Amino acid sequence: MDPVSPLPAIAALLVALSTAYLIVNKFGAPSVQGRFASIDGLRGYLAFFVFLHHSCIWYFYLRTGRWEVPPSNLYTHFGQSSVALFFMITGFLFFSKLIDGRTKNIDWGKLFISRFLRLVPLYLFLMLLLFLLVAILSKGIVNVPTYKLMKAIIPWLGFTILGTPSLNGIGEATLNTIAGVTWSLPYEWFFYFSLPLLALVVRVTPPIPYIILGIVSIVGLVIWQPQIYHLISFLGGIAASFLVRSDLFRYFAANRLSSFVSLGCVTIAVAAFPSAYGIGPLFLLSLAFALIAGGNSMFGVLCSPVSRSLGEIAYSIYLLHSVTLFIAFTFVLGVTESKALSPISHWLLVVGITPILISISLITFRFIERPAMQSTNALTTWLHSGAYALPPQNGSDLK
Repeated sequence: MDPVSPLPAIAALLVALSTAYLIVNKFGAPSVQGRFASIDGLRGYLAFFVFLHHSCIWYFYLRTGRWEVPPSNLYTHFGQSSVALFFMITGFLFFSKLIDGRTKNIDWGKLFISRFLRLVPLYLFLMLLLFLLVAILSKGIVNVPTYKLMKAIIPWLGFTILGTPSLNGIGEATLNTIAGVTWSLPYEWFFYFSLPLLALVVRVTPPIPYIILGIVSIVGLVIWQPQIYHLISFLGGIAASFLVRSDLFRYFAANRLSSFVSLGCVTIAVAAFPSAYGIGPLFLLSLAFALIAGGNSMFGVLCSPVSRSLGEIAYSIYLLHSVTLFIAFTFVLGVTESKALSPISHWLLVVGITPILISISLITFRFIERPAMQSTNALTTWLHSGAYALPPQNGSDLK
């Protein structure tokens, strides 16, 4: 079997959906929240496609030692296009909040607290796993001076904004196979922190401290030197936040024809472009996303209980799949044995990992993600009322 055949991806996806179906039967489906149910369903597929992307990379990495995109448009886009669409979702949802802020106050403190509690707890859990695996790979021996080890740990705890240095002699390449998606999170943070400055574009005036935060974020982003195509992805989401306010656009998006248009855009992007990092594929992906944001459910698939259940645990799938693959190929099977696997055996292992990953993600969502998110209101109230009072909600409250 060709290692880049689409058949294993279909098999793994069916297993993932079957596992999600069992979860829905056992625990029920997530409630439909907000106006964008299709986006809730989309998240799960994107996270799972990134898992398939890295699963394919592992096949070639084990044999060549090079961590690079696979020789397949489909498996390359599973990673690149999925992350681009994740950035579009962020751009869309949070710029929509800014537009809505023209008619209702934005609680900026609560917004940033919610982002902190959404991203940080599970990320720290991933870092705990990373450091534990480093200790195992190092056989419990500290191979570098303590101060160098602590200096290397800090960038990892800081969402890798300052880089991904080696830890205790374990090289950066190995560490990135364990925590392979952390590179995308700094883009999310820079976007969140720039929101107060972006709010001025839609004539919403945040309190001065938050405007300063936005300026600092933009300056930091320039110094950090981001990849321009990732920023364009956010712009695709921002454009969608304006389009969905058109009655005509929403009417077309809700039409069955728009599902064919969305599917066609994604198909052309994958078939015609070897990478998602270009104006052509990003335009096609942005159009497909805008239709989904406008109400297109891809023939009802994205709004189904199974899709929303998968979407609810998408962040856990996204963050934890790399470490799951690393443990499977390195410790459970062993590197030597993994190298010797035929393509079909490699993908059978990936299919076997799939329900384990979904189950782990459900557990981390229920015991790490959800409790943290549910504490947003309490923490916001405490900070607003206590000695650590947050700035007022909007500029008009400043005296």
